[in-house]
Amino acid sequence: MKMTLTGFGRITVDPEQMNGQPCIRGMRITVRRVIEALALYPIWEELIVEYPELEREDIRQSLEYAAATLEDRVIETELAA
Repeated sequence: MKMTLTGFGRITVDPEQMNGQPCIRGMRITVRRVIEALALYPIWEELIVEYPELEREDIRQSLEYAAATLEDRVIETELAA
């Protein structure tokens, strides 16, 4: 059963597709793959050439989803004297 995530209309989750990983619009492109590809193609137009099925809003929502799923926390460190 494919579900669209609340607030992320282009990101879908289907337990029977890609092991239930969040994907772009039901395609076999995971959000993780989009984020990894952005590291290689930081210019969105180059990324879209490599993945022509992606749209700019897919990339934007992938970034927004990744940011929303990261935990903000403070790590205490000792400064060297």
